[in-house]
Amino acid sequence: MRTRVRLATAAPDVARVLDDVRGSAARLGVTLASLTDQQAGRPSLLTGWSRGHDVTHLARSADAYHRLLTLARTGAEPPRADAAALDRALREGGVRGGAELVADLRTSVDRLCDAAASMPAECWTTLVAALAGWRHPAWFTLHRCLRELEIHHADLDLGYTSVNWPTEYVTWALDETAATLAARHFPVSRIDAEDLGRTWTLSATSPRVSGSGHALLAWLAGRGGASRIRSDLPLPAPPRWPLPPVPGWG
Repeated sequence: MRTRVRLATAAPDVARVLDDVRGSAARLGVTLASLTDQQAGRPSLLTGWSRGHDVTHLARSADAYHRLLTLARTGAEPPRADAAALDRALREGGVRGGAELVADLRTSVDRLCDAAASMPAECWTTLVAALAGWRHPAWFTLHRCLRELEIHHADLDLGYTSVNWPTEYVTWALDETAATLAARHFPVSRIDAEDLGRTWTLSATSPRVSGSGHALLAWLAGRGGASRIRSDLPLPAPPRWPLPPVPGWG
């Protein structure tokens, strides 16, 4: 099926997306269940980050999403850390032991999910702002959380790879990414996810890229994968991940 790239602006089934977030967090919990202090200190697949830094980043991201839901629900956002404070929290938190890291992440994600489960329906369309400044409806916060959990789970280098990403997540993320890349005139004409039976058209000329959906998404997210996909011309370098949604909400 060929898809002309576009980004839906209507609110999704929030309960279903929240279930996806909980499922993703549960899979991550299984991976981290036996994380030792030594394993926590070893490098992740992200340059300069240990596994402890990766887990700390996920916990602080969940805290940030919780603040955005609080803003959407009450109209008042709790204090937000600036970039320098977040960097300090990452550096200091990343050197903790395995058990403390896992407990911190579980607490943060559970708090976010509990807040989402009790969110009044009319608040989900309230616009909130990411730290980078771009705005989105409160419901998109859950999509951001799901994306962080799946991508950074694979970054841990503990056996969970892009092959393990759920098909529904891969399809949504490719829809989202293709829309953003088309708006940015990324030099790829088509993206063919052969296992999904999906094609995204980005531009009139430039390479056609094909492969499995998870390999394509890994490449576009800067997580390798180029060796597992095919192109009729040299591959361009994808822009830095994650990209804001396009066309966006103002």
